[in-house]
Parts: sequence; C-alpha cells; structure tokens
Amino acid sequence: MNPYWSALVRDLKPYVPGEQPKLDNLVKLNTNENPYPPSPKVLAAIRGELGASLRLYPDPNAELLKQAIARYHGVGANQVFVGNGSDEVLAHAFQALLKQTRPILFPDITYSFYPVYCGLYDIAHETVPLTESFEIRIEDYLRPNGGVVFPNPNAPTGRLLPLADIETLLSKNRDSVVIVDEAYIDFGGESAAALVNRFPHLLVIQTLSKSRSLAGLRVGFALGEPGLIEALERVKGSFNSYPLDRLAIVGGVAAFDDRDHFEWSRQAIMWTRQWLSRGLAELGFEVLPSAANFVFVRHPRHDGAELAAALRERHIIVRHFKLPRIDQFLRITVGTEGECQILLDALSELVAGQAAA
Repeated sequence: MNPYWSALVRDLKPYVPGEQPKLDNLVKLNTNENPYPPSPKVLAAIRGELGASLRLYPDPNAELLKQAIARYHGVGANQVFVGNGSDEVLAHAFQALLKQTRPILFPDITYSFYPVYCGLYDIAHETVPLTESFEIRIEDYLRPNGGVVFPNPNAPTGRLLPLADIETLLSKNRDSVVIVDEAYIDFGGESAAALVNRFPHLLVIQTLSKSRSLAGLRVGFALGEPGLIEALERVKGSFNSYPLDRLAIVGGVAAFDDRDHFEWSRQAIMWTRQWLSRGLAELGFEVLPSAANFVFVRHPRHDGAELAAALRERHIIVRHFKLPRIDQFLRITVGTEGECQILLDALSELVAGQAAA
C-alpha cells in the first residue's frame, strides 16, 4: 500500500468490471453489451455534432435529453436526472438518498456495485437472501430500513420481479426511498416508471448501455418525484457540473426518438434468448428464467469455473462469479444467433467430452 493513501482508500474493495479481453476471433458474451449497432439516427446525430462546437462546454443540465426521456416515459422534465452511465446515477443516489441512520437493504446476490458504494460512502447495509430459487421476496424487505435498492430484473440472476410486487413494497414501505435499478427492464419486464407519479419515495434508474446499444457513450438516467431529483442534482453540482458531453446528449436524444430501431433490437435479443435457453437446457444446463439480455446457468455435472476456462481457450468469454451460492453458475450474454451457436457447439463438445472422461 502506498503511504500517501487515505484510510478510506486502504479499506476499499473496488468493483471489478467485466473483462475486455484482447483476443482474436473473440466471441464476447461476458459484459451484457448489445450485439447489434446503435440506431443509424444516433450515429448521424453524433456526426452532426462533430465540429467547432466541441470547444464549448455542453449544457450542464442536458435539457434536450431530459425532455426526450420525459416524453418517452410520460413524466415532466423536472422528474428526470441524467448522468454518466447508470453507475454514476446510482452513486449519486446512494449519497443523496441512502446515507441514513438505519441500514439500507439489498439482495445478497445482486449487482456487486452496491456494497462498493456502501464502503465508499460509509453507508450501513444489510443483505437480504434470495429464495432457494434465486427470487426476491418482497415480504423480506418489510422491516425498518434506511432505504431499499435492487435491480429488476435482478443481476446476475436475470429473474424478474412483477410490477405488482414492487407496488406492494412501495405501499408498505413508505418511510424510506425505494430504488429500482432497471438496467435490463426493456428485455421483458414492465418498468416501475409507471409508478413514479403515485409514490414520492420511488426512484427508477435506467441506462442506454443495454437496450439502446450505447455502452460506449455512457448515458444513464433516473426518474422520480422532483424532490428526489433535486437531491441528485445537488450532489451532481457538487461533484461534476458537466457529466454528459455534447455527443452523449445528442446521441441519447436520437436513441429515444428512434423507437423502431429500439423495438427491433430488443425483440431480436428476446427471441435469441429463448432459443439459446432451449439449446442450453437440451445440453443439461439448469437455466434460470430470464427477463434480461443474459441467461444464468449451471450444469449439474460440470464445474462452472472449469467450463468458463475451457470456453476461454476457445476464445469464448462468459462471466463466472466466485461468490457463495452462485460459484457454479455462468452468466452468458445473449449475442447474435451466430455467436450463440458457436457457444452451444463448444459447450456440446465440452459437456460430451467431460462426460466421456
């Protein structure tokens, strides 16, 4: 450890993002990126912004993007917050809304950035175990807390919590903020955005990285009652006045304006997810029900880490988590049909080969 580090830095356990390997002929199914390119309208908007205006700071409030998001979700622009990817939006929400006297609650198997934020901002937290079938059970959260946060669909399991269950939680948990992290909601779920006008303690966070193919542009946003949004704006204004650059703003606006491309892309991924799930099940894998652009699977007779390593030797990258309860699972991003066929062919050989051995 460097002697100039602060005590905070010495004790931090940073988030570890998915690997971005430099391999030839790579089938990359480890970071839940969209396998299809962004809308042509996005690319045209970005090209149109490339010019002398780049010498000027962007709009610190990204008003055009807020208005586009508000139109899409049927809320007011003052109910929208935007940031540099949903991770930054989440980080501001943890600081602005979840640093309370009571511990916050989130699932024991979930997005691994949550405990990182708790460590960074000194936020007390308690994890709530998923059921044996890896589901969130709303009843487990109906106890005193400083806030509740969870992804829907959950990550890395992909399991979806019905909107009715979220409404029940909001109705019975009115003394603290509930944050629903919807990075994957467009792949088969119903967004809690429909509830923000009824529940002033609800914050919904989404991203353009997944369903709109803009992971490289870094655009995230939150929807909520204006008072919650103001809290996020106060943190943002104390941290970074210009979180979104000019290209991200115009690209984000164009992404929301091109509904046809968005619908085509997500439908293609959902179809491929079903086809991939059937193929994996035929190979003997247990496949958890998924409403995301990935599947979470394990094989009863083959070690998850060994399968991930063997796939890597074939230049196929999937995500393996060395964590309690899920160390035998692989999280597999839904790629193109061709990429998924390469994966299935490799797994067929591996499963058959290990069975013969």
